Amino acid sequence: MPRLLLSSALMTLAFMAAPGQVPTAGAQDTGVAIFAGGCFWCVESDFDKVEGVSETISGYIGGKADNPTYETHTANGDREAVRITYDPAVVSYAELLKTFFRTVDPTDDGGQFCDRGHSYTTAVYALDDEQAAAAEAARAEAESVLGETVATPIEPSATFWPAEDYHQDFYEKSPVRYTYYRRACGRDNAVKSLWGDEAFYGIEK
Repeated sequence: MPRLLLSSALMTLAFMAAPGQVPTAGAQDTGVAIFAGGCFWCVESDFDKVEGVSETISGYIGGKADNPTYETHTANGDREAVRITYDPAVVSYAELLKTFFRTVDPTDDGGQFCDRGHSYTTAVYALDDEQAAAAEAARAEAESVLGETVATPIEPSATFWPAEDYHQDFYEKSPVRYTYYRRACGRDNAVKSLWGDEAFYGIEK
């Protein structure tokens, strides 16, 4: 993962100390985005390859109980999601949205690829009105490109609960297991089939 900017590191420490707080989009020098795109291992891996992203954290969001865990988040109604800290001078929120939509199947309302159920469905969690407007525009643009209805909802900001340590940077900690899972789940082939040349837009190859 790229070296963290001091400001993003301080933001993370503050948020980890008080997970019940709802983050804001961030100051001018940093921005925060929260996307749910199925397996958070994969979303984290994808966005770590985007220039301008300084940190990704896997977690849970949107459920009906505090302090969800990997064992409880499905029953609680949480989605797996990733909180992304980025430098707006390098990459805009609009560009992150475009990348997000092109790394998932936003037409699937039942999960993502081999992972089924609400906890693996896609969503954009908008941290303010500006993000909500940008997300609506990005969803409309994705529908236009695909010629299909996009099922991804634009949700209001909610408490983001960081996942257990072993889930963070899983693709780096357990590369063999992660690679096997991603290939077996068919994620990359499905995204390429859906998006064609636009698949994985914004990701450094």
